[in-house]
Amino acid sequence: MRSAPDLRRFREAAPPRRAGEHCEMCDEALGGDHRHVVNLESRNLLCTCTACNLLFTHEGAAGGKYRAVPDRHLYDASLALSERQWDELQIPVGMAFFFLNSSLGRFVAFYPSPAGATESLLPLETWQQVMEANPSFGSIAPDVEALLLRRTGDRVECYLAPIDASYELVGRVRIRWKGFDGGSEVWEEIDSFFSTLRERSRTVGADGDE
Repeated sequence: MRSAPDLRRFREAAPPRRAGEHCEMCDEALGGDHRHVVNLESRNLLCTCTACNLLFTHEGAAGGKYRAVPDRHLYDASLALSERQWDELQIPVGMAFFFLNSSLGRFVAFYPSPAGATESLLPLETWQQVMEANPSFGSIAPDVEALLLRRTGDRVECYLAPIDASYELVGRVRIRWKGFDGGSEVWEEIDSFFSTLRERSRTVGADGDE
């Protein structure tokens, strides 16, 4: 049987929430541009204020359950990736993102689709060859950074970006996709996303500054 205080909690109205987005850890009001933390157990992204985000910038914080998403953006101007390797990666569309899943101890691959983020079976031998041929991205942080690839014709763009950028792309594709080929609106959205990503990224590799 529930006690009187327990029953009172059901009768009393919950305090009204303030309008707008709030930190999912301390309930602080958030601005439009805020940071994220990854829950490594559920793989969910949590919206956080700056103070809460800083609590999880060190590996092992909160027993390793949470990890702050960094703000590093890199672009490799000399990506070594052959057409054969791209085909072996089994990506049915012209873009995908790859991240190191610490729970599995290996890279996993996803691509945007009308249904959301769709996992692609990643040939580990081929991906190992790609990583060895492109050492600029060897410092990728597990779980919170991703390698985002886009193929246009015979050219492949590659970015190291926060993991939330990849899921932002997934969300844009899911919302804008229409019909069989997506429609012109979704491809304009994709072009805009990659244009902004390029502007934010520092160039690395043979033609860059590292």
